[in-house]
Amino acid sequence: MSFKTISIIGLGYIGLPTAAVFASRKKKVIGVDVNQEAVDTINRGQIHIVEPDLDIVVRAAVVGGYLRATTQPEPADAFLIAVPTPFRSDRNGDHEPDLSYIESSSKSIAPVLKKGDLVILESTSPVGTTEQMAGWLAAARPDLTFPQTHGEASDIRVAYCPERVLPGHVVKELLENARVIGGMTRKCSDCAVELYKIFVQGECFVTDARTAEMSKLTENSFRDVNIAFANELSMICDKLGINVWELIKLANRHPRVNILQPGPGVGGHCIAVDPWFIVSAAPEEATLIRAARKVNNSKPFFVLKKIKTAVQKFKSPKIACFGLAFKANIDDLRESPSLGIVREIAAEKLGEIMVVEPFIEALPDVLSAFANVQLVDVETALQEADILVGLVDHSQFREMALSDLKEKIVIDTRGMWK
Repeated sequence: MSFKTISIIGLGYIGLPTAAVFASRKKKVIGVDVNQEAVDTINRGQIHIVEPDLDIVVRAAVVGGYLRATTQPEPADAFLIAVPTPFRSDRNGDHEPDLSYIESSSKSIAPVLKKGDLVILESTSPVGTTEQMAGWLAAARPDLTFPQTHGEASDIRVAYCPERVLPGHVVKELLENARVIGGMTRKCSDCAVELYKIFVQGECFVTDARTAEMSKLTENSFRDVNIAFANELSMICDKLGINVWELIKLANRHPRVNILQPGPGVGGHCIAVDPWFIVSAAPEEATLIRAARKVNNSKPFFVLKKIKTAVQKFKSPKIACFGLAFKANIDDLRESPSLGIVREIAAEKLGEIMVVEPFIEALPDVLSAFANVQLVDVETALQEADILVGLVDHSQFREMALSDLKEKIVIDTRGMWK
């Protein structure tokens, strides 16, 4: 089919790059977001997130007239939903998926759907969400038919296709990475493949919607389990007086061993969230996945304990925390263990806290409320701090001279100042 107009619902870290690469192929793209400031920024040819090379692609797309942002959905031939899917935590520590963003997005596009349109869910979601989305669309548009009732003869095609990109490399990986595409019918899958092949250079693997949903959850749960092994190993080594960085380096000399690097925990909108979707769906069976989540969630408390021990050596300690983002060289603070650690030491008033985060211009609200926290540059932190806490291995931090760390207490959770 011909895709003259493509609509992207949600212009965040995935939606905006996806909109931009479609527009770079000279397709008319309508980006939709509830954030008016983000919409205005994009329509000026600028971006509201940090992602290498994205600003160039967006500027060219807007200037060329191929990309436009708005707060209200408009008619299109294909709709891609790329909105957040967080979870709700209760007192028992259970984590239930929050599909409210997907539901509201579905209901927002329903009025502008027409026969022959394609709707793709890209948001990482629990198994069965694509079918649920199709149900919301059908309820809102009884005049149209959908795959769950009319199969291949449906008016609307529905599919699931998760992103598989690394922050900091999103534009490149959107083009080059393989995609898993799960349609509710074979025609739905074929239609989605045709759409993605507008820009995807990698192979498109076709399956059903439920398997595609589980594929994304499995990928991130696999990584979470492996990170948990590294984090647990780091805590064991600390107790036994062993340098975990040297240990991992030596163990990885084995031809079939590849241990990941430990850190202060696990953050981001995927690895820290997605495993809970599996646990929620199969709580009796997902014992290892649940255990990995608990290990990774416990690591920030281990780091906090190290900081509390260090501050006892000073009457009025000054603590420099290097990094707030959930991973290196980006500005994304979602589910960041580093941010949580800094918030805790601020709340407990352990000392004067200097935050060094080169990818933000102002402290987030959860930190700006504390009088004992300030955002500083590297030089100020090295000059004034008594305790240096390495939380994120930004390139700028890795390049610091080890001589600058002398006479400081160093708590390095990333192994960047070996």
